[in-house]
Amino acid sequence: MNLILDLLFPNRCLGCQNIIDANDAVCDACVSLIDFANFSFTETNLLEQKCRLLFPTEKAVALMLYQKSGLSQKIIHELKYNGRSIIGKTLAKWTVEKNILSSFGIDIITSIPLHPRKQKERGYNQLHHFVEYISKETKIPYSHNLLKRNFYSKPQAQKDREHRSEIKNLFSVQCAIQDKHILLIDDVYTTGNTISSAAWELIKKGNNKISILVMAVDF
Repeated sequence: MNLILDLLFPNRCLGCQNIIDANDAVCDACVSLIDFANFSFTETNLLEQKCRLLFPTEKAVALMLYQKSGLSQKIIHELKYNGRSIIGKTLAKWTVEKNILSSFGIDIITSIPLHPRKQKERGYNQLHHFVEYISKETKIPYSHNLLKRNFYSKPQAQKDREHRSEIKNLFSVQCAIQDKHILLIDDVYTTGNTISSAAWELIKKGNNKISILVMAVDF
């Protein structure tokens, strides 16, 4: 069945539209057109500086720069809204290959959760493949259940600036975790309000330290 579907509806590169492997997002040639952030855990960067204005941050890195109408936007959109959860693994591979992340004393990896209703509608959390691959390659354990999203809401991109600030008590910590260095992962960093809300809950509930990894940052 999969072979028939591949023949009838072949996967095409989000950049040039050439036919590519079903698990890929872009062809090898178009990878060079992606605006990679080229951040490193060993150097301070603008994302890290922005995070530190909102909450205590050990390190913060991004894989890509989020360019509207660019390849990074198309890749994230396919991952989140078009059922292409496997793209998360591709992004994780790029993260590992570019060596932007080090263990840096990190104890556990977790990600921003979806509300259960939103995850049921979408069928998956777009961050899970990404987290699992990063965990496998770095040998750092992960948890998909460390945080819970308390409210069902519109996607952050659809909210006006006033509503974006209304995120108090958006998350709660589900598991006892104390004095750990947590790598918190999200897809796109925009205002930082969502990731800040999650980070503060982890900090307050257990005196934990937080580092950040995002697939893309929108400056």
